[in-house]
Amino acid sequence: MDSEIVVRRLSLQNYAETWQEMKNFTDLRQADTPDEVWLLQHPPVFTQGQAGKPEHVLNPGDIPVVQTDRGGQVTYHGPGQLVMYTLFDLKRLKIGIRELVSKLETTVIQVLADYKISAAARCDAPGVYVNEAKICSIGLRVRRGCSYHGIAFNIDMDLEPFTRINPCGFSNLTVTQMKQLTPQVNFKDVESKIVSYLIENFRYNQPSFI
Repeated sequence: MDSEIVVRRLSLQNYAETWQEMKNFTDLRQADTPDEVWLLQHPPVFTQGQAGKPEHVLNPGDIPVVQTDRGGQVTYHGPGQLVMYTLFDLKRLKIGIRELVSKLETTVIQVLADYKISAAARCDAPGVYVNEAKICSIGLRVRRGCSYHGIAFNIDMDLEPFTRINPCGFSNLTVTQMKQLTPQVNFKDVESKIVSYLIENFRYNQPSFI
């Protein structure tokens, strides 16, 4: 079924405040509330998933660590990383969490293909990978049949903080970004492409941009 979606471009936002706003939105939304996508970046922050193990945070230094309610283990957010939060009514979309993850992975893989970058998902660890190096993480929470949190797509950022953790709980996981694979990448162009594919893949027919 086709449906509405609101796309908000929010630029640089504090992690904890944005997380609270996502929870508030999800708690207050009604059956007819349009789904939303929030596009933003965060100042440097490590976030731990619900089952995150402290031993995977090796040496955070001066970067704060926030315990969140999403799935998955520890990851890093920082400027130059495209964060896309998907506040979707899964019951209305008639999809489950596994299909949501798969569609988000497909969306990122399609964007990378536009830059002639071959990428794939893995059945044992959600996210998108290029030559076994992770380029996009996915962490979600479902409450009242609705999702929040989303993806973190490495575009043009400082990757050094990933060496201070075991990304996603894997000690030998390599992390990459689009800048390493296509040096002329433009952040806004990637943002536009991912929104376009997202709308197509989830069959939204009435996008509103804010």
